[in-house]
Amino acid sequence: MAELGFHLPSLLVYLVNFLILLALLYFLAYKRILALLDQRSERIRESLAEAERVKQDSARAQEDMQGQLTAARQEGQQVLEQARQAAERYRQEEQERAQQQAAEFLEKARVDIQQERNAAVEEVRLHFADLALTAAEQVIERALDRDAHRELINRVLEESTQGGRS
Repeated sequence: MAELGFHLPSLLVYLVNFLILLALLYFLAYKRILALLDQRSERIRESLAEAERVKQDSARAQEDMQGQLTAARQEGQQVLEQARQAAERYRQEEQERAQQQAAEFLEKARVDIQQERNAAVEEVRLHFADLALTAAEQVIERALDRDAHRELINRVLEESTQGGRS
């Protein structure tokens, strides 16, 4: 073996040193290293479990937020619909109010026109009454016949009324 470069006593010394070192490491450090490795693997498992819990909590929170967002959208749509309905009611009320005011204005205009017409007819009658009196004076000057006088006044009034209507 010497020819191969192995020296048996040195090899035995190395082997004994290695076994002593191995025994010392086993009794002094191996249990501590294994305990540290176990602790580390336990912390890693706990971290993974915590990460999974956080992931689930996050997913739940996201679902809750999505539900709240959906509810808020629906509520917003309801508010918009109520606003549209209120605007439509207001528009209809204003339209009805405008139509009512227009109808009142037309009625007032009709009443005013009727009053003006009546006043004009009355003025024409008074004017024709003066004409009738003038005609009566002329008739009286011609004849003192009472029936003829009435007939003439009625005829003048009828002609004035018919002339005012056409």
